[in-house]
Formats: sequence, structure tokens, C-alpha cells
Amino acid sequence: MQEFQPTKIYIEHRLKKKTVLIRCVPASCLGEILSSVTKAQKKWIVGNGFKANAGQVALVPGEEGQLHEVLFGVGDASEENCAHLVGGLPAKLPDGAYEFEGSLAADFELAVLWGLGAYQFNAYKTEAVERSVLLKLGKKIDTQALYNRVGSVYFGRDLINTPANDLGPDYYETVIKKFATGFKAKCRVVKGEALLSQNFPMIHAVGRAATQEPRLIELNWGKKSDPKVTLVGKGICFDTGGLNLKPGNSMNLMKKDMGGSATALTIASMVMGAKLPICLRVLLPIAENNISGNAFRPGDVLSSRKGLRVEIGNTDAEGRLVLADALALADEQPVDLLLCFATLTGAARVALGPDLPPFYSDDDVLADELEACGKACGDMMWRLPFWERYNQWLSSKIADVNHISNGGFAGSITAALFLRRFVERANVFAHFDIYGWTPETLPGKPYGGEPQTARAVFDYLKKTYG
Repeated sequence: MQEFQPTKIYIEHRLKKKTVLIRCVPASCLGEILSSVTKAQKKWIVGNGFKANAGQVALVPGEEGQLHEVLFGVGDASEENCAHLVGGLPAKLPDGAYEFEGSLAADFELAVLWGLGAYQFNAYKTEAVERSVLLKLGKKIDTQALYNRVGSVYFGRDLINTPANDLGPDYYETVIKKFATGFKAKCRVVKGEALLSQNFPMIHAVGRAATQEPRLIELNWGKKSDPKVTLVGKGICFDTGGLNLKPGNSMNLMKKDMGGSATALTIASMVMGAKLPICLRVLLPIAENNISGNAFRPGDVLSSRKGLRVEIGNTDAEGRLVLADALALADEQPVDLLLCFATLTGAARVALGPDLPPFYSDDDVLADELEACGKACGDMMWRLPFWERYNQWLSSKIADVNHISNGGFAGSITAALFLRRFVERANVFAHFDIYGWTPETLPGKPYGGEPQTARAVFDYLKKTYG
């Protein structure tokens, strides 16, 4: 088994190495830059086609052929607002130590984007060449907050990127327990047959066919007198589709089906690392959706923690089942804010693509502020409605509810409507239907696992409770 090891962060507060200066160049300022360099450097810059377009890089040599400085094009963006582009810069630079020119060296968000763009996942490459693209930080940057933010995202990415043969339910529990110990959070695990005796029948049903037992992992941290925030995250370590078996090409990325739980843990890491005054509860239903003689079937009717009887329309829609039991548990205690994260539906990706996860909430203030936080930090999301009329599509002739709709329309919305049936008491509830994966490298988001919405949600929590 490959032991889970956090990925190294290439950001330094103090660097003894000589650094190379990075200058962010708006297209409108290119003439000024060209007039400030030597004739040979100007010839080099122009000859290499550098026009200061957004994301364009020019590696400017010195008199002895060494790398003298880096020109980074930001296009029409102002020099002060180029942070969103910087995430793509580390991958374009040779190994070395760098620092930004002037006031940008003290730009916190710019440093965050650099850190996110420098991420590398090499745990399974025997001859991996680990790149070292170091960034020197300005003295005024809160380095603890920076490492907390970037390191938390790395943690979530590492979890999603780790294949299921290593990060199955058993080892995932080990990783989560170690994580809880590091933050002095309380951890409780309900596993196997205990799920039935403690009334989590749908979590048990989804995971009972797998070799490794299903479980519910609960973390608690913070003072009971502080505002109560609960995070629920889908933790399906691998999803075969169950008896409604996925075709091979649809199974290739199913190691990421625990991305909702990784996102919840990413947010929890940020909250606890920042010591926000929150009474935090994290509920993670962990299982593998596999096949054996005791697998749950299409047409089965399952009991739920809430008491609703649920008809199974398709075993490949297992995520909402484990989440329903966890949400019902969350809703049994007073909670100010209840947030649910899941790689739940392909319909969300059809509607909005891989970059823009939808979320659902009846609270307009929460929704507006979440979208604003997402836009500010580049961790985007888009609100979709709990469209009430579609509730009728979840009707069942033999049970209280079917867990999928009886048609092919609005799959993400009907999934959200199903989950909302298990939440009644929470003051504010929101559900995030994330993809959890970056299929093509973007600035600050390398190819691979991504705990989408985590940074935006943390910024909202910090703004609201911090």
C-alpha cells in the first residue's frame, strides 16, 4: 500500500537563494517595459513574440546568459488584478527561486494562486522529477494563513488523486483519524453492522457488497457555545455503479467519487487551522458501491434514518442515499448552517461543465454571498433552483419516495430535491453538486483532483463568523 503523504508546498517566507524578479506586464505597458531593457533583451523579447497577452511568459536573459527576469503578460488586466492568472505561472518557469516586483510581493491572493498552481502529484511515479519552483514571500504576508489555505487544498487534492486500491474505506478512516488528531478534533466511527443497530440503513445498504465495510465518520471541533456549522460530504471511495454497472469509460475516474468528503475535509482543515470561532461538525458517509450476492438492487425499498421508505430506481445513484442518512443525523441537532458536498450527478456537468459546479439553497443572502466569494477567489459556483414542481418526478407507487426521477430531465435538481427531504430543522441549508476534478489544466488548478467550492465556502465562513 502506498502511504498517504502530503504534497510539498513551494512557498518560502525567507529565501537565502538569489531570486529572479517577476514583472507583471499589462499589454498597455509593454512599450514602457521594452524601453527599460537593453537592446539585446528587447530583441530577444520581441523575437520570441512576447506581446504581454494574458498568461504569456518571456524568460529574459542577462549578459552572461543566465535568467535575468521574467515578464508575465496579464493582457487587459491591471497589474494589481493579475492574481487570477498567476496560478498558471509556476508550470511555465524553470526550477529556481522567484519573487514578484514591488507591492505584488505582499499580495496574499497572488501567493495563494502561485501555491495552487505549483501543486504536483508524483506519489506513484518511481522516477518522478520533482520540480522546485520556489516563491519568496513579502514580509507582510500572513504566512500561517497562506500555508493553511494552500495546504488544505493540497490535502483535498491528494485525497481525490489517490487511487481506490490504496484509499479504500479502511485506509481512508486511518487518514481521517490522523487528520482529526492533528487538530485535536473528536472522531467517532460507526461501521459495518453497527450502522444497522444505530439506524443508518441506507449507508449500510450501499456499502454492504464491498469487501471493506461501509461506515459513518463524525468529527467534532470547537466550542459548543459558538455558531454551529455542519459539513456533510459524500465519501464513495469507488463507484462501480453497483448492479446497474457503469460502462468502462464511465468508471475510469470513479476514484474521485469521494470528492465531496475531500471537499468537506478541506474546508474543515481551513476552519480549524484558522481557529475560526465555530462549533464544527463533519459527517462523512464512507463506502464502496460494489457488486456481490448481497448488493442492493433496483426495485428494492430501503428504510432511512429519517423514517422515509425509499424505492431504488438505479443503484448507480448511491451517493444521495448515503448522504440522506448523514443529513438526517445532522438535522437532529440545532444547526445554524448545514452544507452538503457531493460528486453527485452527471447532469450537473452536462448543464454547467466541469469548471462551474451548481449549488442549491433557499436562502438568497447565503447564495449571493457564496457566489461573490467564489468570484473573488476564482473558486466559482452557480446557483440552481430547488424547482418545486419537479418533486412529483420522485414519486413512487410502492414507497414514500423514489430516489431518482422517472424521466431524463433535470437530474441535478431532482437529486437536490431528494436530499432536501431529509433536512427540516437547519436554519440554512445548501447542497453543492461538484465535479471534483480538473480535466484540463487551468491557472491555479492543475489536472486532477480539485475540492471545488472549498476556498469560497471558507471565505464565506471567515467573513460571517470570523
